[in-house]
Amino acid sequence: MVTQEQERWTLHDITALFDGVFSTRYQTRLIKGNDEPLYRPATSEIPYHQVIFAHGFFASALHEISHWCIAGEKRRQQEDYGYWYLPDGRDAQQQQAFEKAEIGPQALEKLFTLACGRTFNVSVDNLGGDVEVDRDAFANKVDAKVVHYLKEGLPLRANAFLVALTRYYQFQDTLAQAVKQAQQELEEALIATI
Repeated sequence: MVTQEQERWTLHDITALFDGVFSTRYQTRLIKGNDEPLYRPATSEIPYHQVIFAHGFFASALHEISHWCIAGEKRRQQEDYGYWYLPDGRDAQQQQAFEKAEIGPQALEKLFTLACGRTFNVSVDNLGGDVEVDRDAFANKVDAKVVHYLKEGLPLRANAFLVALTRYYQFQDTLAQAVKQAQQELEEALIATI
């Protein structure tokens, strides 16, 4: 049985918020994928960039959006932003590099998740490895980055998306109202950087 609480978190809503805020300005859409998440830049066959999240999971959508919000313009022209990814089974050095690269995105993901009224769990993403992972230490680094973002400000696109999520999930704005507020926030921030 689906509860009213669960109905708040639909893929339709998260996709409508993301696409509403970013599809026109950045030619980027959020896409439900089947297997592994992936970022694909636009091609001659598909004229928009795709933030593809795994298995239709709401949490995966927020995580992949977090990566997109951090990636610079040049990175967004490359598949998976030009980053390496090693699956489960990383050694200690590889795991350390993975965690270092994940602190920022997971801090944004935590902010997004909390704005939706959901519970956030860090992902060390090395379930099959022989390396002992200190989940608590990594969670502390993510929390410190959250504090940093809250003090120093979020990246522009991340801030706009946080506005959309907050307006929709916390203030119960309609999707259209939440998108409009986020677009306005983004436009004002972009003008301020000129």
